[in-house]
Amino acid sequence: MLHSLSRPAYSYRADPTVPGFDDGSPLTVMDGSCVLCSAGARLIARFDTAQEFRICPVQSDLGQALLRHYGIDPDDPESWLYFVDGQAFGGIEAMILAGERMGGWARAIGVLRLLPRPARAWLYVRIARNRYRLFGRTDLCA
Repeated sequence: MLHSLSRPAYSYRADPTVPGFDDGSPLTVMDGSCVLCSAGARLIARFDTAQEFRICPVQSDLGQALLRHYGIDPDDPESWLYFVDGQAFGGIEAMILAGERMGGWARAIGVLRLLPRPARAWLYVRIARNRYRLFGRTDLCA
């Protein structure tokens, strides 16, 4: 079972530092400078046949505020978030959930559930902390 970050659903609505946004559909918050994240954004655009997902760069005002609201340093490389139904999920668990929501081939990321949760977390952290060195930098909008 996947666990949300430790805040009540829609708690960001009561936080005056979080700009208002349409939270009626899934939102992913990811690093707009990361090649890997940019590739992930393109995959979301490709597999999101319902066209319901929105992508928010960590570098935006909203991305920064949401990360801070959940106690995550916006400069922390482990900052991938997925919001659905007012709940925020982080890291590789968020990616698995997003893949399940999109369906089709995007569900393939669920194979990572074969690994124990600590191993998934370890893998995510290793890749996240080294993503610029391994994959380089880009512009999410590209």
